[in-house]
Formats: sequence, C-alpha cells, structure tokens
Amino acid sequence: MTQVTIGGLSTATGVKIETIRYYERAGLISRPSRTSGNYRSYTPDDVARLRFIKRTRDLGFSLEEVRALLDIAAQEDRDCCEIDVLATKHLAEVDRKIADLTALRQQLSAMITSCRGGTVADCQILGAFQQD
Repeated sequence: MTQVTIGGLSTATGVKIETIRYYERAGLISRPSRTSGNYRSYTPDDVARLRFIKRTRDLGFSLEEVRALLDIAAQEDRDCCEIDVLATKHLAEVDRKIADLTALRQQLSAMITSCRGGTVADCQILGAFQQD
C-alpha cells in the first residue's frame, strides 16, 4: 500500500474522517505530511496504528488507556506485564458494567411484570419511576 489520503485512511480502517482528525489533535496519530495539493498523506504505518486504535476503542478502552498501550507497544523489547495490568483492570471494569446492567435489567423486568394494565393513573411502571 502506498500513501493514502484521509478518505483512503477512513476507508481502510473504518474510522470516520472527523474521528481521524480528532485523533491527530489528541496526539494518538501523527500529523501527516501534505501533498502538493495540500491533502493529508498517510503511510501504511498510519493505517496499522489507526487500526490498532480502532480495535482498542471497540473493546472499550479509554483514550488514556489507548495512549498507554501505544506507548508500551512502541517499545518492543519491554516486558508486557503493564499491558496485562491494563487489560486486567479493563476487564474488571467491563465486569462491573455487566453487573450494573444485569441489575438494571432485573429492575426493569420487575417493573414490567408488575404492570396490571389499566389507566395511566394506576400504572405500576410510572409509579416505580416516582419512587426513591
């Protein structure tokens, strides 16, 4: 693959153009060189880096976590234990969110089950929303 424009980078990675520009401003990807027509010109390394960013973001890592992972990944001879720590912390956060969503699902299900029909004035679901 040769150099690509921002549109080509977007197509190659599935990342929207505005998001690419945001990642440039945030310093996650380098500002690209410009063509004689003043178009952004990205390299195959930029494509690979953006795919990495997209995948980690798809897995729910924060921008700070992505930045840390990129920094560690740039040091190939470094011990990967920090990556394990980051991934383990992230997994714990995912598990916490799943537990929260499970509890939320149970509450909503109980509200729906309590519905006996009738008028809005007697609605058990609306009544549950008004409780502390």
